[in-house]
Amino acid sequence: MSNQLLVPDAHLHIGDDQLSQGSGGVYEHVYSATGEAHGSVPLAGVAEVDAAVDAADAAFKVWRAWDPADRRDALYRLAKLITANADELCRLAVLDNGVTYEFAKHGPRIAEEWTSYYAGWADKIEGQLISSNRQQRDLAYTLAEPYGVVGIIITWNGPLISLAMKVVPAIAAGNTVVVKPSELTPYAAEHFMKLVREAGIPAGVVNMVPGGIDAGEALVRNPKVQKVSFTGGPTTARKILAGCAEQLKPAVLELGGKSASLVFPDVNLDYVAAVAVYSSIVGLSGQGCAMPTRLLVQESIYDTMIEKVAAITKSITLGDPFDPNIAAGPVVNEAAQTRILAMIERAQTEGSGTLIAGGGKPGGDLAKGFYVEPTVFGDVDPQSEIGQVEVFGPVLAVQRFDSDDQGLEVANSTSYGLASYLWTNDLKRVQRFSEDLQAGGVYVNGGYPLAVGLPFGGLGVSGYGREGGKEGIYEFVRTKAVAIGSGG
Repeated sequence: MSNQLLVPDAHLHIGDDQLSQGSGGVYEHVYSATGEAHGSVPLAGVAEVDAAVDAADAAFKVWRAWDPADRRDALYRLAKLITANADELCRLAVLDNGVTYEFAKHGPRIAEEWTSYYAGWADKIEGQLISSNRQQRDLAYTLAEPYGVVGIIITWNGPLISLAMKVVPAIAAGNTVVVKPSELTPYAAEHFMKLVREAGIPAGVVNMVPGGIDAGEALVRNPKVQKVSFTGGPTTARKILAGCAEQLKPAVLELGGKSASLVFPDVNLDYVAAVAVYSSIVGLSGQGCAMPTRLLVQESIYDTMIEKVAAITKSITLGDPFDPNIAAGPVVNEAAQTRILAMIERAQTEGSGTLIAGGGKPGGDLAKGFYVEPTVFGDVDPQSEIGQVEVFGPVLAVQRFDSDDQGLEVANSTSYGLASYLWTNDLKRVQRFSEDLQAGGVYVNGGYPLAVGLPFGGLGVSGYGREGGKEGIYEFVRTKAVAIGSGG
């Protein structure tokens, strides 16, 4: 095996301990570009999850007592370490889920931005002076206090970015965390824990326990866990909420989307076509929650746009994710490949749209990996499966609309509500659509969803709660009211 493919030993990180085995068994990690196993991941069971929560609970008393400026400085050190270790984090991201090395370069940059941003918030969280009753001489104010132990469950498509989006604001606010990463993608998370230790963050403040369903349930249901932050799908989210409901425990849920991108004639169609393809089916092979996987094109430019999209899609090269000349890599595993290809086949069988490009899996040298051809359907029925259900793979659904009202109707026709995208230079249209699109965020003419100062999150089956901006750190504090009377 080349040095490029070497993987670190994976561990359970509980307090001071790094365990090479757990009661949940072992997961054999498979590199999705080759279909070959090349590492074993120890899995936490209930015992290890409970131990991690106990470690976090004990560390909370210490971490909360730190001067906020010291927490700030520790997180700034972590941000610098992320940048210093960017090459290794990129390499491990490729091995985790097959993302191309060129695309993986975004991960450390975004993670550093989020870590630095929330480091800056650590000493700026504040309450509010409410009132002073002059007759009784009362003083009333609020305290913004950390919850305590926060349970964090992240998915596999962008583990490093998810860790920065969730772990960093939680501990900046004075909480401690227990993280359950996906066993599918252990390596970037393993290196992140190494950097947490190097930054001087005390043992037990961040604990990491990869595991299966039992581990996730144990984390959610542990009474010492005061809040849960989850990224994943609606089905798992409903189970998490059932566990939270037993203790009336709050949660933050980021659950994916079927985001629409509306294109009007008054924009650069060549640029928009390129962005449409690369932001929906090339980056991460379409395995992203906020990707604009429905392209809604105004009738007068539909034929032109579909030709441009088809030409770009057919030019995309698949192959070794480490090759800088390769545009797209595989999907995460064989199960994902099988599921995506089945959706493509059903769309063709049911006549949900016209297959414009792709639609299969490549052979030859790529046959052993979990590749899916970049795929485009045109004239997609908005009410079909391919028009309504998140594929989480390299499949773009292109749809027509005529009037502004019809475009809004189609864009809002799914149960998701994470992101919407708009391409127009008409300011009145921008203002109207920004209000009328049913989504947690509206991104116009290339606006970026994960800008750290902006709140990111959804509505409907895309979840609730926010990550990013001031709202993102205040998700991890709760308000206590204080009223001081005159005493007589």
